[in-house]
Amino acid sequence: MRISSGIFLFILFFQPFPLDHFNFNNHILFVAGLGGIVFFALVTARAFTLWLARENIQGEKAILPAALKEVIIFFISTVAFVFYLRYVGMVKINLYITFKVVLVSIAPPFILSVLNTISELREKVETQISEKKDIQKKVEKLEEDYHNKSIEFKSENINENFTVNIAEVAFIRSADNYVEIVYKEGFTFRKRLVRNTLKNIEQQIRPDNNFIRCHRICIINLHFIDRLEKLDHSYWLIIKGYNEKVPVSRQYLLKLKEAL
Repeated sequence: MRISSGIFLFILFFQPFPLDHFNFNNHILFVAGLGGIVFFALVTARAFTLWLARENIQGEKAILPAALKEVIIFFISTVAFVFYLRYVGMVKINLYITFKVVLVSIAPPFILSVLNTISELREKVETQISEKKDIQKKVEKLEEDYHNKSIEFKSENINENFTVNIAEVAFIRSADNYVEIVYKEGFTFRKRLVRNTLKNIEQQIRPDNNFIRCHRICIINLHFIDRLEKLDHSYWLIIKGYNEKVPVSRQYLLKLKEAL
């Protein structure tokens, strides 16, 4: 309706066709007929493409080109304009008039195509926004689950088992017959010794992808890494808010860089 109204106003104000022999009222009525032709073309094209699409769904071998609707609108508008101008408007059809008819007839399918493109883009944007919100919710849920997940570090002495929130563990390092767990409690880093081997602890925390071996005596939580530094041909990890550096051996350097 908006497109046909636009064509009506365009022809009414710019008068591309010689309609001087009409009086004012008949002139408006005649131009309204041209707008009606466009409306008829739009409705016919929509009805035909919907019918053809339904036949496709039902398994018929109907062909439905992407621009079929625009072609139908252009064809109906062009033919109907020529006949309407010639037999109702008594306009002599020549090459120049035909050229202007073609130009006017191109406008409706072009506008419709632009509107459809805008509508499709808007739908895609809305879909992407919705998908992004869903992903954000899933990430937030995973982060919440991760921060609420606790782990029990087992000791050879059952009474020395140590349970802590896994998200608070900064790094774990070997200390003779013990492993030293450095974790954050509030704003303070604390240490806890558990009688076990680093290999056993590594097996225990393996399901959590945030932990990675950086040295033969140390496992680090990626969330606590501030940066990787090279000092005197050696690599060290700087921990956020912690005043000690964690060593990095060349054996694990490449894997660590990929993780970072």
